[in-house]
Amino acid sequence: MANLTKTDEQGLLKDQKDFLSATLHRRSFLQYAGAGAAGIALVAAGCKKDRMIEGVYLGSGDIGILNYAYALEQLEAAFYLQVATSFYSGATDAEKLLLSDIRDHEVAHREFFKNALGTMAIPALEVDFSTINFGSRDSVLATAKAFEDLGVSAYNGAGALIKDAGYLTLAGKIVSVEARHAALIRDLISNGSFANSEVIDSNGLDKSRLPMEVLGIAGTYIKTKINASDLPTS
Repeated sequence: MANLTKTDEQGLLKDQKDFLSATLHRRSFLQYAGAGAAGIALVAAGCKKDRMIEGVYLGSGDIGILNYAYALEQLEAAFYLQVATSFYSGATDAEKLLLSDIRDHEVAHREFFKNALGTMAIPALEVDFSTINFGSRDSVLATAKAFEDLGVSAYNGAGALIKDAGYLTLAGKIVSVEARHAALIRDLISNGSFANSEVIDSNGLDKSRLPMEVLGIAGTYIKTKINASDLPTS
């Protein structure tokens, strides 16, 4: 790969004014992650020689965390895309509009991570929504509530594991959107329940989950085996 140029290094985001539609330059992203292309190739080669990697390998360090977030965004995007393809029986125009907005946000999140990670991104995951009744309002909203609450807790838990301050800022921007989704879905189910004790602790803070717990829960809906063995834990 050619050496980085000044042009390559100019800014991580193509459009600072619109975070959700922004993409990271491939070369700038690798430099920003603190790893050159040669270093990444050596690490990957070492991993393959040392052990057999089963399942989709997320990676390690900040790259692993970004792929972890990308996996969750793939799941959410796939869910809302199916919801909006054929809305549940009795869906109001207002509900259709709100759920379509959430769909667009989740697709934007998914594409952001995909473009940012470039060739380091995991492949598209296969999902399994066979336990969800997409024709039922109760089933769809209950699942949306579970996904949004899980997403918020996942970003909260991952925050302490991210080393790069720039990535932490980006994660904070995304989790704030996910929290808006969670509040909206909760109020669609039961008005005024947007911040109850299920998700807020005694200190008034959102609860958090570490990656292995989150992936264990999300695994119900993800058919693709995910290898998170090298994700940071502290």
